Amino acid sequence: MAYWLFKSEPGSWSWDDQVKKGTEHWDGVRNYQANNNMKAMKVGDKGFFYHSVNEKQVVGIVEVERAHYPDHTDDSGRFGMVDIKTVKPVETPVTLADVKSNPKLADMVLANNSRLSVQPVTAAEWREVCRMAGVKP
Repeated sequence: MAYWLFKSEPGSWSWDDQVKKGTEHWDGVRNYQANNNMKAMKVGDKGFFYHSVNEKQVVGIVEVERAHYPDHTDDSGRFGMVDIKTVKPVETPVTLADVKSNPKLADMVLANNSRLSVQPVTAAEWREVCRMAGVKP
């Protein structure tokens, strides 16, 4: 199993929106690195749901329910999407500042390239962020 982080602007698609929908496609990604990350995803992989912009914090956990397939919002046909389903909220949101101040997370993509919308997370990073968030990994 692999781990990921999905960033969303809460004004566009929030954790509450994800919870209400249950399962939703993660479309609109137009960055090749983020798209390649989605291509690497497998059904059952877990991810952090991260509110970007003003909040900048991990707020929930999701799971990949459908592997990469063409994004219906991309007229060029170059980009794809995955479906993610809601697993659970975190007990304590983990902010970007929390991540950056934790030496165990110094190499985490979020700490070093916070603009990338879909990011890989190592197993050790997953466990540490889950610990900080008050959830079982």
